[in-house]
Amino acid sequence: MSPPKSSSRPNTSSPNPAALFFRDAEQLLTLGGRTVPRRGRDLGELGIARGGALLAVDGKIAGAGRTRELESTARRLKARNIDCRGRVVMPGFVDSHTHLVFAGSRVDDYVKRLEGATYEEIASAGGGIRLTARLVAEASPRALLRQALGFLDEFAACGTTTAEVKTGYGLDVETEIKMLRVIHQLSAHPDAKVELVPTLLAAHALPAAFEGRRKDYLDAVINRLIPFAAARKLARFIDCFCDRGAFSVAECQRVLSAGAALGLVPRLHAEQLARTGGTRLALQVGAASADHLDHLTAADIRALARSETVATLLPGSNFHLGIRRYAPARRLIDAGAAVALATDFNPGTSPTVNMQFILSLACAAMHLTPAEAICAATLNAAHSLRMSERIGSLERGKQADVIVMDVDDYRKIPYYFASNHCVMTVKGGRIVHSRLDDARRRRV
Repeated sequence: MSPPKSSSRPNTSSPNPAALFFRDAEQLLTLGGRTVPRRGRDLGELGIARGGALLAVDGKIAGAGRTRELESTARRLKARNIDCRGRVVMPGFVDSHTHLVFAGSRVDDYVKRLEGATYEEIASAGGGIRLTARLVAEASPRALLRQALGFLDEFAACGTTTAEVKTGYGLDVETEIKMLRVIHQLSAHPDAKVELVPTLLAAHALPAAFEGRRKDYLDAVINRLIPFAAARKLARFIDCFCDRGAFSVAECQRVLSAGAALGLVPRLHAEQLARTGGTRLALQVGAASADHLDHLTAADIRALARSETVATLLPGSNFHLGIRRYAPARRLIDAGAAVALATDFNPGTSPTVNMQFILSLACAAMHLTPAEAICAATLNAAHSLRMSERIGSLERGKQADVIVMDVDDYRKIPYYFASNHCVMTVKGGRIVHSRLDDARRRRV
């Protein structure tokens, strides 16, 4: 292995801290130049430039192309040179489905599943979402903030630059508000390395205190919690867990409609454990995203393909739960649906922050190509958050959310599975993670 090389054209004077020049990349993946979201064959178009370069100035992308086309401008601006020889430069990952804020873990649930208990059996015995809700209720906001900041460091180190964050472990109005406030504090925290997008998911599970009084709980969510969150702009989206053992289509319709009436954009957990009709509800309410989708019918797939709703697939949950059935990604893509990928990071069913591992699962278990997986985890995921005009691709004028991967071919990101290839993460033109000095390029 050879040591990392210094920049081939160092600046002769002090570099401009507001300008970064990523030069001589083996592959620059811009994902530019086509309609958004990407569907069908377009999902695999990455806009690859060999010997590529990216110039970021004042947090925005000022140019992307070949190194020789941009180096004179970079030199004039005294941009800091970042040597990317033998490496891939690409957009930061956009993780469009996470449950970042929680307390403790559910490792006991994990062991019980290994011993044969089902997800539903664990939940009925007091584990699952209700266990996490109890731990969140007992935790101080400061403790929740501290744990989440630690996880955000790991997200950034693995190349994620934007993440959606759901509530849903409060299960009462006061604790859900506590979670919303923690997410708001995280978003403004100077140590937070990842941009956060808040989602209200109060209809995640029925609280034990409301057993037999489902309508009373939903009334509290609709009449108290949603207006509170909307008025204070503590959430951008509204979500429900529409599935067997959770909430019905009719119940979720009430919640999503109430949120939409106050400006919260619907999202939906749908068809994870059984086919309940959640996908059709998502289309009916104009949801930005329908997530999981393991139990789709052919008619559901056709309907998604005709819609503007993004199908967000979460293979990490299937992997961790030991479920062999995955969402029908290949059929969705071939039908023309807009497909995204996310970690579903949470303490019970998908405790991973590494989007690179999600790419590996998407390729191995759901038969996406590496190119399709990358686009699904960047540009299409950004579209599902209504942010693709600003993030998700490396195009002039967009936010400089950039990652450098220590491989010479983007296909090696999922190929070398369960590894972290990210050696630099840049958020809005600011370097938030770097191990370039320690990196050694793999020669294969």
